[in-house]
Amino acid sequence: MGHSRRAKKSRLPEDRRRGNVPPADRSPTNDPTPGPPARPPSRYMVPAVCALLALAAALVFGRAVQYEFVNFDDDIYLYENPWLADGPTAEAAAWAFTGFYAANWHPLTWLSHLLDVRLYGFWAGGHHLTNVLLHAVNAILLFLVLRRMTGRLWPSGLAAALFAIHPLHVESVAWVSERKDVLSGLCFMLTLAAYLGYVRRPFSLPRYLLVVLCFALGLLAKPMLVTLPLVLLLLDYWPLGRWRPSGDCPLQPAPSTAGGRPGFPWRLFIEKVPLLLLAAASCAVTLIAQSTAVVASEQLPWNERLANAVVSYARYLGQSFWPACLAVWYPHPQHTLPWWTVAGCAMFLLGASLLALIWRRSYPYLLVGWLWYLGMLVPVIGLVQVGSQARADRYMYLPLIGLSLAVAWGAAQFADASADHRRACGIVAATVLSLLGGCAWQQVSYWQDSETLWTHTLECTSRNCVAYGNLGLALARKGRTVEAILNFREAIAIKPDQPELHYHLGDALAVDGRVDEAILNYQEALLLDPDYAAARKHLGFLLATRGRTDEPGNRYPEAHYELGNALAECGRLDEAAAHYQAALAIRPDFAEAHNNLGILLAECGQLDQAIAHYQAALRSAPDSAKAHNNLGNALVRLGRIEEAAAHYRKALEIQPDDADARRNLDALRGRTQE
Repeated sequence: MGHSRRAKKSRLPEDRRRGNVPPADRSPTNDPTPGPPARPPSRYMVPAVCALLALAAALVFGRAVQYEFVNFDDDIYLYENPWLADGPTAEAAAWAFTGFYAANWHPLTWLSHLLDVRLYGFWAGGHHLTNVLLHAVNAILLFLVLRRMTGRLWPSGLAAALFAIHPLHVESVAWVSERKDVLSGLCFMLTLAAYLGYVRRPFSLPRYLLVVLCFALGLLAKPMLVTLPLVLLLLDYWPLGRWRPSGDCPLQPAPSTAGGRPGFPWRLFIEKVPLLLLAAASCAVTLIAQSTAVVASEQLPWNERLANAVVSYARYLGQSFWPACLAVWYPHPQHTLPWWTVAGCAMFLLGASLLALIWRRSYPYLLVGWLWYLGMLVPVIGLVQVGSQARADRYMYLPLIGLSLAVAWGAAQFADASADHRRACGIVAATVLSLLGGCAWQQVSYWQDSETLWTHTLECTSRNCVAYGNLGLALARKGRTVEAILNFREAIAIKPDQPELHYHLGDALAVDGRVDEAILNYQEALLLDPDYAAARKHLGFLLATRGRTDEPGNRYPEAHYELGNALAECGRLDEAAAHYQAALAIRPDFAEAHNNLGILLAECGQLDQAIAHYQAALRSAPDSAKAHNNLGNALVRLGRIEEAAAHYRKALEIQPDDADARRNLDALRGRTQE
């Protein structure tokens, strides 16, 4: 019996070193890593660490509250989004769940933006404040969850601090449009907390359903959380100890009851099946929503995608430990990556994976952290390419936690060896956190406005068409037209096949008084995209100012329409009517052209022809309140009062705030009473 007791004592430290202490045995004094016994932390330590994490997040990111929106998705997502204009309404809430706006489906994120509009309107500082608060809460929750999982205070605090102030997280926090990152991060942390409550107690359906609910909310905020079930499996291995390693398999399951031989823990996988089904559904909806933004394999072959994915893994890792030259947009290298760079990165990743596997017994947190990092990046590593970027800092918001775990528990295992090691680790950790905080604080400053953001991006990258184009837009809005023109030309030199660049260059040239050059750029935009309505409109105005009213050609009915509008404003009614007729000859169902031609004919006293055009406009666009009102005016002049009143009422039914229709109907009622 004594021998049995000695064997039990000798085995306990090995179990703890492997991180396999049963969850019920864990406590702040029951460390999963070796080292001398430590005094239980003061009851004030946990609140103090939480307060320090909140303070660190506020100091690093709080200055964003003074910043503006930027001209990169903030316009489309927020202040130009018609669904957000009135804040949270029943119609807007329905749209959030049913619409695929801006090639995305994340209804919970839209609801949070709607709530912000109700609270702050379109004051950018309020929207920034919400992001900062969510990020601070995420850091605190990460600390609390890790401490409960492992029983370790300071490693949990270090991992959470790295998460709280890392420069790679600046994009997710300081960019209002990336609300989906911090909001999905909140759901991620809540899912981990719910899962911990579920596994630490006997099976309970309500606790399990809480895990499913938190995960579902995370998917509604951002579909990148589809890999969360795999993260839970990693946590089952370490630190939760629901797996047990053996010499034959890196993730060998806990022993079965049959003779103590290992058996496969099917329950760990079966309990993840509902989560995996939710993830699959989210993937399907996301692919439908992003179908217009997914790059086809003909445009970007698979070998180029795979090469960029391998190099991106290595570069994300490098920027995690040396966060320099961080930019909001990294151009995709396509076929320009040297084969030796790809091969070197692949060998490095393979070597790191093998080391994590070999060291799994002594350092289980290395395997978990490394697989966490690799696995969570899979949806955004570029195998399914959405957009034309090579990678993005925001994609590291949750994958970085895996690397933080590996670093924090590696430092803890080193520090537990002796008091000197603890002092050294404390000094190094304080220095690293100070440097990271300073770097992040500086990185936040680049988000103060669009000009600063894109200027910094150009300093960090080369041949960046997106950065040149957006900087040009920012400068044009500030009235710095000459500088804007130079940036648009730089962008076109990199990608001459982008119609938007030619259009914006045309706008800038027109403002600068270089009308002929502007006309050439509008025409180039239309050659690249014949359906570019804004280019047709601006081209029509400029041609009218030059008297070149016969140049739009039969390809562009909208150009004839815009020329007609410009000529009508100048009082050249006959020429305007001719261009409306030219537009209708090309496109007979052009409702706006019918309506405007009807107005000209009515002014000339040709009421029957005017009525015919109004009716044609309504056949093409039955919900045109303007056409109903104009038709009513023409019918009144012919004495057809009842018909006119019916069209005024129809206009008000379509557009209740139509002041002209209301005034005309009231006048008609007054005439009838007289």
